[in-house]
Amino acid sequence: MNSPRNMPSHPIVLCLGGHDPIGGAGIQADIETLTALGCHAGTAVTCLTVQDSRDARALHPVQATVFRAQAEAVLDDVQVDAIKIGLIGSPDLIGAIGDLLAAHPHIPVVFDPVLATGGGTDLAQTGLIDALVEQLLPLTDLITPNLAEARRLSGADTADDCAQALTDLGADAILLTGTDVIEDDAHVINRLYSANGLSRQWQWPRLPHSYHGSGCTLAAACAAHLALGSDLVEAVARAQHFTHDSLRRGWQPGHGQHLPWRRP
Repeated sequence: MNSPRNMPSHPIVLCLGGHDPIGGAGIQADIETLTALGCHAGTAVTCLTVQDSRDARALHPVQATVFRAQAEAVLDDVQVDAIKIGLIGSPDLIGAIGDLLAAHPHIPVVFDPVLATGGGTDLAQTGLIDALVEQLLPLTDLITPNLAEARRLSGADTADDCAQALTDLGADAILLTGTDVIEDDAHVINRLYSANGLSRQWQWPRLPHSYHGSGCTLAAACAAHLALGSDLVEAVARAQHFTHDSLRRGWQPGHGQHLPWRRP
């Protein structure tokens, strides 16, 4: 019998994010997405949350030393092919994340800046936005905000101005999602920006429900395809296909938002 080290390998994505008890978002969303796309998820939990499909009621950040020990245990043991960052939950964790990224500059990084829940609860403590803009944006390969998040991060208003401000602040590329913008009742428009401006845009049929975990799914899928060897544009395009299909097949197990169905 082959030993585990002789078995076929799968790309590994290290996911830094929060735990969602309902399983729609956060680390569980990352694991489901990566597994469905043929990758393996390593995880370092940033915070525990008390939430359901309707909204979050409490957030309990992990101590920075404990978080860092989790991440370093993974990075010291296996080859990590991409890093995905989700909910951070505390300014104290940003320095630890920044140190990890700086120590592994060859690993592509996808950052989903989770600043609020779908129910409207603000998840960005005082000082967190300034810290992540200053310390994390320059270390990321792709950031995946919606327009509301992009406005908070950049201080700008329009999609183009937000993207320009974020690239000026150090982000290599921005996938600006349009689920929270009604430009067209029938469609969602997602735009990919680089330092040279708008490079691509995609139009997707607007689905009839709201979803808990859609942003986590999209960012994790981007990280998966980067880990699998796709270039940035191809990774973003394939990630959108996976996400839209997961949302189209979504279900409503509780009293709030629908959850993506990320399984085959």
